[in-house]
Amino acid sequence: MPSQYPQFDRSRLKLKPLAERVNDLQAGHWLKAEQAPLPFEHPQLATLAERIVLARKRGAAVIMMMGAHVLRAGVSAHIIDLIERGLLTHIAMNGAGPIHEYELARIGATTESVARYIQTGEFGLWTETGELNEIVNASARSGLGFGEGVGKLIAESNFPHKQLSVLAAAWRHRVPATVHVGIGYDIIHEHPNFDPAATGETSYRDFLIFTKSVENLEGGVLLCFGSAVMGPEIYLKALSMARNIAIQDGRSIKKFTTAAFDLIKIEGDWRAEAEKSNPQYYYRPWKTILVRTVAEGGESFYFCGDHRATVPALHHLLWRQA
Repeated sequence: MPSQYPQFDRSRLKLKPLAERVNDLQAGHWLKAEQAPLPFEHPQLATLAERIVLARKRGAAVIMMMGAHVLRAGVSAHIIDLIERGLLTHIAMNGAGPIHEYELARIGATTESVARYIQTGEFGLWTETGELNEIVNASARSGLGFGEGVGKLIAESNFPHKQLSVLAAAWRHRVPATVHVGIGYDIIHEHPNFDPAATGETSYRDFLIFTKSVENLEGGVLLCFGSAVMGPEIYLKALSMARNIAIQDGRSIKKFTTAAFDLIKIEGDWRAEAEKSNPQYYYRPWKTILVRTVAEGGESFYFCGDHRATVPALHHLLWRQA
């Protein structure tokens, strides 16, 4: 039986072209991979870089999860270079990531002012951005994942700034790039052409692709940049599934390295779980990535800093070591 509650009529929404939108970030904000990194020092960053190089020599996974603001930090070229060098075996991002990727590749700009456009009811309602829904719908029909379909489209397009797309680079180099969506989180979910079934199908396919990569995490490295919820939660479920199968096969996924990069300062020893009386107990990267999932033989690192500094700093160390 249908729902007893009335629903919003999205067919009445008025969309506007991106040409009329004021963007906060232009393509010139994005750093070049060869630029000297901004100052960032941490005594354990070089150790993490060594672990990444060693993991790739072993053939183990090096997985990078990220929030979309990592892309907005302008460090896409550094991530792309690591993909091209074979140092990253999987990229995972939230649903906002492909939106910034698509807009940047297409018009050389992204990031609207929420404060400005929420007042006029225009926030998120831009015609070209909504075309992402059609790409996802086509990906569902073709059996592709969310990230795979968007990466393929950008890579094969004539968009003027497609060289800045992480998803396109992953597609070109056959590196899985997955998108993990929460329905209602992203501006394209506002659009009349949004198909929740197609998004659910392609994003769940991405989750299974991600879990397959986690199966190869023994001896590898998992990196989480600026994702306080999606990264830890997706990783936690995928690791449980991968360990379930590994135990049945007489294997283990215990000895690997994790690292979280974020802007939040952790008070105390990040290798020990915080007390429940400490509000930071609920900060998922700490208890999930840094403590619980590496408790049986793994090791974790935490790096607090601006992603515009930390990603290039890690890239610079890897460029020297690899």
